[in-house]
Amino acid sequence: MMIDLTHTLTTSPEAPMSIWPGHPTLEMTKVATIPEQVANVTLISLGSHTGTHIDAPNHFIADGLTVDKYDLTKLVGRALVVDVRGKKAREMITWEDMQKWEGDMHEGVIVLICTGWSQYWGKENYEEHPFMDLDAAKKLMEMGVRVIGCDTLSPDNICSPECEVHKVILGAGGMIAENLRGIEEVLALKNPIVSLLPLKLDSCDGSPIRAIAWSAGGEFV
Repeated sequence: MMIDLTHTLTTSPEAPMSIWPGHPTLEMTKVATIPEQVANVTLISLGSHTGTHIDAPNHFIADGLTVDKYDLTKLVGRALVVDVRGKKAREMITWEDMQKWEGDMHEGVIVLICTGWSQYWGKENYEEHPFMDLDAAKKLMEMGVRVIGCDTLSPDNICSPECEVHKVILGAGGMIAENLRGIEEVLALKNPIVSLLPLKLDSCDGSPIRAIAWSAGGEFV
């Protein structure tokens, strides 16, 4: 079974998308259509952090790696779901909330923070998501984790202009996948694998992704 962890990119007013305040909105324009032309072609305009996407270190670190330079082997790997769906709006996710998964946190593991907040995608309260404590982010990096994903607009409190959690993770050479959906479905998979591969955009700070997860089966060595 394969689980799609990606929100649909759409311009439909019936399915509004959430976007970071001030970032470019998605535009899709038909520039060629059948039967008037021989093929359908669409002009797409969007920001590097539109929809389900990944942040490269360069997003906040001036000399950090861009998406085209990042080691792709780090973006496909074993997924560890940290289930914190009990958290309320704008509530902090602390290391104490995550500590029971500590034994499975190590280099090569992709940590997925499951708040259940993707149910509010496209709604006004999507911005009121729980957020990660700075010390929890530092502890993850100490454990050797370098890639995290969240089902929220950001692992940071959107009200915090400093985005300190971003700076800790990206500053350690990590990557952050944001606006994932359906992380709770990964809990049903045996030995889940997740893929968070970006587009190969030259010198870019981030990229939309098609995030997916599946079961590796068997036992990990």
